[in-house]
Amino acid sequence: MTIGSKLLGKRVLVTGSGTGIGREIALEFARQGADVVVHYAHEDKGARLAVEEIRAMGRRCEAFRADFNRVEEAVQLGGQAVEFLGGIDCLVNNSGISFNQPFLEVTPEQFDCLYHVNVRAQYFLTQRIARDMLTHGGGAVCNIASIHGLSGAPEHSVYAATKGAIIAGTRSLAVELAHKGIRVNAIAPGWVTVENYFKAIPGFDEGEARKTAAEKIPLGRSGEKNEIAQLAMFLCSEDAAFIIGQTIVADGGTTALMSLISDFRNPSNAKFGSGYVPGV
Repeated sequence: MTIGSKLLGKRVLVTGSGTGIGREIALEFARQGADVVVHYAHEDKGARLAVEEIRAMGRRCEAFRADFNRVEEAVQLGGQAVEFLGGIDCLVNNSGISFNQPFLEVTPEQFDCLYHVNVRAQYFLTQRIARDMLTHGGGAVCNIASIHGLSGAPEHSVYAATKGAIIAGTRSLAVELAHKGIRVNAIAPGWVTVENYFKAIPGFDEGEARKTAAEKIPLGRSGEKNEIAQLAMFLCSEDAAFIIGQTIVADGGTTALMSLISDFRNPSNAKFGSGYVPGV
């Protein structure tokens, strides 16, 4: 853990910050000097522990509940954060839900649920916070997307579509707000093991997961929560002042790897180009 001052005095709202990547982002922002509003949707235990940890650093912090299935609660969360901190300088839109289902079995209710939580609530919360940012000179927004928005995976058509929407929305919103002093960027994380893995995958085993990651990810391992948190901190700091509308991929090389290549660790036996490329 490194204590710094990259965000000293900044006022931050991190959604979905009771667990996982969001919680680590909230803690990292506090370590860098920010006051933080933590958000949770249902279970408040993790959020309350995060609040205690952040307050122990000498920063202001409070947790508020909002169900992002209800857009009015997301907008209300924005108002509570602004009131508690006196304004918001950085918004990290981390809250989101994942879902896998064969395409032919997806129901309208499931489709709507993912879009309400992952896209609609985020959109109107950002609108609420941007209005506040404009009253005090601007700010920074960091959206947490996913490599699912860039690459295809079976049974993830709805989830991937919501993350693709976040990536596209990030670009458009960034060019609309940049000249007004609000910077908007996104992060597309790859495989980062969080609590939900243990709930969603029967018999999930970290040892087996490490072995799989070593075989499938060019870097040889999955990501760490603090690596995403530090990237979010960078994008919201003045160090990233010239970065506008970008989605930064942090995936250990997952999306850079062409899936047709069976083993990226050993030289290929194939000889494409033979007969028409010199030296082959």
